[in-house]
Amino acid sequence: MATTVRVWDLPTRVFHWALLACVIGLLATASVGGAAMTWHFRCGYAVLSLLLFRLVWGVVGGHWSRFSSFLYSPATVLRYLRGQREAAHSIGHNPLGAGSVFALLGFLLLQVASGLFSDDEIATAGPLTKFASEATVHVATFYHTEIGKLILLGLVALHIGAIVLYRFKKGENLVGPMIHGDKRLALAATPSRDDARSRLLAAAILSACAALVAWLLRQAG
Repeated sequence: MATTVRVWDLPTRVFHWALLACVIGLLATASVGGAAMTWHFRCGYAVLSLLLFRLVWGVVGGHWSRFSSFLYSPATVLRYLRGQREAAHSIGHNPLGAGSVFALLGFLLLQVASGLFSDDEIATAGPLTKFASEATVHVATFYHTEIGKLILLGLVALHIGAIVLYRFKKGENLVGPMIHGDKRLALAATPSRDDARSRLLAAAILSACAALVAWLLRQAG
């Protein structure tokens, strides 16, 4: 008998859509350049705050938002690719989806970090360039503008492609649960905690992460 289970807690959902908005903002402002770079940096600082939040929330957040719930062994991933799939894989992130999440988080962190040390030698320089050698700034700038951006675009394209594939080939809607948080499941599953107390905790963690980023920028200034 199918049952409705809260899989994605509100903080995870807000993180997901806020991160998407910021990434779109980063791409748009980078394409425009000029005065828009002010907002490019602001979007970057917001992404850094969100990523720091997600790292903490991956430890203390709702059950299916915790990294421990989708940290699969290589053997499990291989079995999944061979079609040996478990019912539990349909609840949170399956082994392939988990790999996509970790890759996006990792490369986004690397992209933001490289941006902090980048300098276009025209009018825009990251706030931490003054603390790095010329060679480090050159490598960071090259990675940020020529490599990291392409990797992230590829990962985003794969992410969207997977959503479309699951929707039209497997009949599974991955977007809906990330909006309202619930999934209809044919098996019993542990729901993610998503009450007022957990949401207040998430707000406090996000505020602390934003304060940390602001402190870092003040030290750089």
